[in-house]
Amino acid sequence: MSLLYWIIAASLLGGALSVATAAAFAFTARVAWVPHLISYAIGALLGAAFLEVLPNAVIASGDATSIGKVILFGLLGFFVLEKLVIWRHCHIEECEGHEQIEPEHGAAVSHDHGRSGLLIVIGDTFHNFVDGVLIASAFMADIRLGMVTALAIIAHEIPQEVGDFLILIHSGYSRSRAFMYNLLSSFATVVGGLLAYFALSRAEGVVPVMLGLAAASMIYVAVADLIPGLHKRTELKATVQQVVLIGLGIASIALSHRLIDAFVSGV
Repeated sequence: MSLLYWIIAASLLGGALSVATAAAFAFTARVAWVPHLISYAIGALLGAAFLEVLPNAVIASGDATSIGKVILFGLLGFFVLEKLVIWRHCHIEECEGHEQIEPEHGAAVSHDHGRSGLLIVIGDTFHNFVDGVLIASAFMADIRLGMVTALAIIAHEIPQEVGDFLILIHSGYSRSRAFMYNLLSSFATVVGGLLAYFALSRAEGVVPVMLGLAAASMIYVAVADLIPGLHKRTELKATVQQVVLIGLGIASIALSHRLIDAFVSGV
């Protein structure tokens, strides 16, 4: 299986699987599961960033200091983008532009704050395009790394897509239209992957930089956007659940590396 096919397959599967899974949650109103998905997603993102993406970026570059600078630049860049409201990577229980989820009752309280469903679709499309670039960059460094990166992206996409579905429905879209718009938006992942493949194949030195930015993206989303939302629940039971699920997310990345190694060896 060629590298290009891997990128296309991972981009298609990542986008479509995230949307389909999010639709299943949104359509059955099981939004009470979202906080648990978020805890798991934090572990998956941090595990992928520190156990897979960063080590490969340093190996590909041969200069740990330069990769550290890329990560610092990436973290600052994502902060500025978020401040400018180009795209708000929001998965937490209450924030501007997203629904407030009540975990105990599984109900969504409307907090649209004037942000239209169309803006959500546009923002999601941009975000999916960037995900495609990150997937392609990882695959161009190593097939195993590409698979792990795709899995991590899927893990954190599902909670976000659930929130997007709720916003679209609140904005007046039917459930079927909300699903179609999110599905069409997910194809931007493939576009980003294809463009990155043809661009990066002509500039291999850019791959370590893209991997560094991918790690920065994962770390920023986990630490700046997801973790603060967990601190809103301070009871001991919730804290223990969060720690366990974060640990499971990290462990799943470590386990997936072994499983993917075995799978790729057999291909």
